[in-house]
Amino acid sequence: MKKKELKKLKRTELLEVMITQSKEIDRLREELRKTQDALNERNLRLQNCGSIAEAAMEIYEVVERTQKAAELYLENVKRKAESEE
Repeated sequence: MKKKELKKLKRTELLEVMITQSKEIDRLREELRKTQDALNERNLRLQNCGSIAEAAMEIYEVVERTQKAAELYLENVKRKAESEE
């Protein structure tokens, strides 16, 4: 509404406009809160995905090193067995 229109309104009409605006503000605040909550949850999921990916890479590296150590051990056992024959 324009200023001229507001000036022509009665007090009760102005109060009704204010109440309507107040309800709209409350509705928008709630919508904003829900949107912020959803965004925070999404950011948390993204952080966790990064953490899970990092943990998976670390586990992969440990398994890879363990595999190499096992292969080296078997190679040494074979050499020892061949030298004893």
